[in-house]
Amino acid sequence: MNRLLPIAAALLAFLLFNAFYTVGEAQQVILTQFGKPVGAPVTEAGLKMKLPFIQDVNRIDKRILEWDGSPSDMPTKDKLYIAVDLFARWRITDPLQYFLRLRDERSALSRLDDILGSETRNAVAKHELIEIIRTTKDRIPLQDSTLGESQDTADAQDGNKAVGALVPIHKGREQVEQEIFKAAAEKVKVFGIELLDIRFKRINYNASVQPKIFERMISERRQIAERFRSEGNGEAARIRGNMSRDLNRIQSEAYRRVEEIRGEGDAKAAEIYANAYNQNPEAAHFYEFTRTLEAYPAIVTEDSTMVLSTDSDLFKFLKATGSKPSGQP
Repeated sequence: MNRLLPIAAALLAFLLFNAFYTVGEAQQVILTQFGKPVGAPVTEAGLKMKLPFIQDVNRIDKRILEWDGSPSDMPTKDKLYIAVDLFARWRITDPLQYFLRLRDERSALSRLDDILGSETRNAVAKHELIEIIRTTKDRIPLQDSTLGESQDTADAQDGNKAVGALVPIHKGREQVEQEIFKAAAEKVKVFGIELLDIRFKRINYNASVQPKIFERMISERRQIAERFRSEGNGEAARIRGNMSRDLNRIQSEAYRRVEEIRGEGDAKAAEIYANAYNQNPEAAHFYEFTRTLEAYPAIVTEDSTMVLSTDSDLFKFLKATGSKPSGQP
């Protein structure tokens, strides 16, 4: 009898060990009997009891879980292929439904891959690239005011869309994410899963279209640079024209002032001469004589031949030089 006591105690301990189980704070439990769920899900933490050997404990995470999708290529509405990388947060709200349909987290992640990938592809195909990249439709990006003015002027002249002009958007990335979230949340609810959030982690151009996109961006930048150069050349020509006009005006005003001063000087000199030589007849006669003598070197040279009338004013002084003073032999 004493030998059976340790065996009985060991069996009892083994039975108790299989009859009791613990539920953690971040766990919820589904009890299965021969593979089928029995009873209600256990969601409260603590020490719990079950039928030993017959019932099995299936632990299900209660915490917020992560889903990180793989980047996949998909076309936008404007026929641009982009690689979209998405992530989401979810949790299990109905453990019984979750266990019946999915059993484990691996199956749940696989089903989320299918649902979220499909809804993301549908949403991206319905919107243009700018709608998916821009955060909100009310965001106004910084733009050079000079560039804006030049583009507005060009648009008014040729009626074309400005180079580098931003395409207006109607929704923005946040609303596109909400569309994906609402569509996917309804579909995952049947699996006992609550979708908490979904976000674009990264959006990039497909490798096959990246060179074309970059070439278009470079072309637009070059067009903008050429527009600035042409406007700069036009402004330089305008400045040079104004400079030449101002220079001509300054020179003409200076020349006019010089001539005025010279005329005033000549007039003043003539006035001084007139006042000096008009004091008496002898002074006037002397002035006439000196002015005539000053004219001789300019008129008469060694090779000059002059034909003068005897009544000429110039000849009278030459004639006088040949006459003898009265009273001399």
